[in-house]
Amino acid sequence: MFTHVSVIGQGYVGLPLSMQLTKVGVKVIGIDTNQKTVDYLNRGISTIEDVSNSEVMLAKNTGLYEATSSFKRIIESDVVVICVPTPLNSVHQPDLNHLNSALKEISKFIKPGSLIILESTVAPGTTRNLVAKAIEDGTSSSIENFFLVFSPERIDPRNKTWNISNTPKLIAGLTDKCSDLGFKFYSKFIDNVVKCDSLEVAETAKLLENSFRLVNISFINELSILCEKIGVNINDVIRAAATKPYGYMPFYPSIGVGGHCIPVDPIYLSSKAKELGVPTKFLDLATQINNEMPSHFVEKARKKVGNLKDKRVLVIGVAYKPNVADVRETPALELIKSLKDGGANVRWHDDLVIEWNNEKSFPLSSNYDLAIIAAQHDYIDLSMLGEVPLIKAGEK
Repeated sequence: MFTHVSVIGQGYVGLPLSMQLTKVGVKVIGIDTNQKTVDYLNRGISTIEDVSNSEVMLAKNTGLYEATSSFKRIIESDVVVICVPTPLNSVHQPDLNHLNSALKEISKFIKPGSLIILESTVAPGTTRNLVAKAIEDGTSSSIENFFLVFSPERIDPRNKTWNISNTPKLIAGLTDKCSDLGFKFYSKFIDNVVKCDSLEVAETAKLLENSFRLVNISFINELSILCEKIGVNINDVIRAAATKPYGYMPFYPSIGVGGHCIPVDPIYLSSKAKELGVPTKFLDLATQINNEMPSHFVEKARKKVGNLKDKRVLVIGVAYKPNVADVRETPALELIKSLKDGGANVRWHDDLVIEWNNEKSFPLSSNYDLAIIAAQHDYIDLSMLGEVPLIKAGEK
């Protein structure tokens, strides 16, 4: 059992999962609709920071891993794990197009008796209502002929302490038997697997985790503005508060949160709440504060150099967090747009991202009127800026 697994999506969630499975002897078919990603992986080249080229090559050479864009290969598997993006659309609402497309393709080839696991973030009720129905409609077979599980991903790119194997894993099944099977599957390669009472508990728990982070980061960002006004460094304040050994958890200021979780998951929660007529005032306010942070840094830029018109401004780090190349929901996008709207001549530097929005990374140099640090990667040498004025989160 669980000897052949298809992992749908080979990005920040699916590829580390695929590699972890191969380490316990499971044969993995990594399915991704991006042919460029497939080609890289089949050449032993990783497409994300958390997986090395040597890991991919070893998995390939042992015959335990292969990437493909063909969903037909699902027929070889007894487990299908769905790790596709569930982002926000152009009007900042949940976008399930990737999930719906994957379910349509999976249903063509899934075998009765297979374990189907959704790891993508969704609103409460989605696994039971949308996923189960899509499988039934696509296979013309009752969902009772399959084992359906929801197990939210808990991936934190570049986290050196917490990884797939030692991060507790939540799971819930459509039935008790589904839950038992999901528990056995994840227990093969994860130290601590935690059963939830229902699919909806697991779905909502995932949304709570990142809504909690959004609310607290937004609060710290708001507090950082107050600290600027009273002349203290917010980071000094946080360090002092963090000496308390109970009842406090440190969060840090930024130009706004980004990535595939923190700015996205709360929208899935608040959208479901609005559907049910339930207010989410904290989430709505936290989202508003987060969205306003780039504008705050534009105002700081104006105070630093005066009128922004024709000023040469360099934004350093356009990824959503340090040491990754991921630009999903990056607050640097709004920061750059607002600077340009103010008349600034804006360039950006990020040698991890390299190319973004049809522009390429510009080198660090002293040929700027101002530099703003959005994400400070470890490789960045700020001395190359010379005497260029600098703005960063937490600065007085």
